[in-house]
Amino acid sequence: MTESALEILRTRPDLAELAAFPFNFDLDRAYHVEEVHLASGASLEAIAGDDTGGTYFLCGGREVLHASSDGYASLVAGSVAEALEILIRLPWWCEDVSAGMTEEELHAAVREGDEEARSEFAPHLDAQRATLLHGLGLPDRPLTELVALDEAATANTEPDHLLLNSAELCAYQLEEPYRQPLRDIVLGPGRAALERARSGAPDAWEPIAEDVVLCEGVLRAAGEDRQARDLPLLRFLLERACAGGERWPEGRRLAAALVAAYGQEADVPLLGEATAGQVTHSTRAVGWARAEAAEQDEFTWIELARRQGRTENARVALIRMLDDTGPQADRLRRLSRALERLGDHAQAARAQSHLVSLQDTDEDRAAEAHILARLERLTRSAAVRGERVSLRALE
Repeated sequence: MTESALEILRTRPDLAELAAFPFNFDLDRAYHVEEVHLASGASLEAIAGDDTGGTYFLCGGREVLHASSDGYASLVAGSVAEALEILIRLPWWCEDVSAGMTEEELHAAVREGDEEARSEFAPHLDAQRATLLHGLGLPDRPLTELVALDEAATANTEPDHLLLNSAELCAYQLEEPYRQPLRDIVLGPGRAALERARSGAPDAWEPIAEDVVLCEGVLRAAGEDRQARDLPLLRFLLERACAGGERWPEGRRLAAALVAAYGQEADVPLLGEATAGQVTHSTRAVGWARAEAAEQDEFTWIELARRQGRTENARVALIRMLDDTGPQADRLRRLSRALERLGDHAQAARAQSHLVSLQDTDEDRAAEAHILARLERLTRSAAVRGERVSLRALE
């Protein structure tokens, strides 16, 4: 197809009319209820709307994102053609369609929904669907494939397609089944490397020891899934971390805590070296290890994501954490600092603004306001450079 589906609709009023009714992809509704932008800074163009106040956006010139009027947003397809094929062949009135259905079950669900649609508002549905599919040059692929495309697109919404309210910088919601916890994302490489090490794969330990960030992931994965057979690997990594000096501060402490948890007397000398003398005998080792494990929290995964280069994943997680944070000064301070480290000065300023309002003394208020002023200057500088940020959120 040499002409895009969107351009065909824009130049064929007859087809655009069919897309709008009954399939609810209306080019005349190409506007949203509020100003929005993508957190990633990618381009966003409203291309159509539906009769509930929702809007279809073209992201980065290709993917299609749907934003509802009640604050939810997700990718629906990798292209306009795919989005239209889904909307036409699996339309909104087919409410019983779901992932996991067979081809026969999907066709049965569509037939049932179509029958109700014909009787209530679309008596010429079959001809309308055929005309629109033919006019757009859309393929006749299996319905299971369309469902899979839709599911895959939604699962790929984050981190690159997080939609923000431009005035307040709050994020649109994504249905819970499609939100992958940051913990699982950042532990993925570590879990895979740990499994290779456990399988006895040749030379599986050395690559872990050579990569500081991977080593941290392996250690955290081992802490999550404790197995006695990992102790030799943990000792090896602790020895390498101690030999690495200041290059491995995080890895050294993590490895020490995991080794200490076993309470082996033979490990005390190595643990004493790794902990600067905090661990001097095996009974103290176990208690020290428990205290270390208690210090892990959701910011642990933010920092590991940053070190892995998963900046957008970390930023999405922080924005959602900020949206859910009430008047908690310590948490707001940590969010502000973490967002600033990632270079998102606008969101950092949002957190800092809330933090300023919680200060009890003039001295504390002035100190936090000084930081806020710096973040606001950086945000305005980004706006001057053409980056998509909200200055209204800073007013």
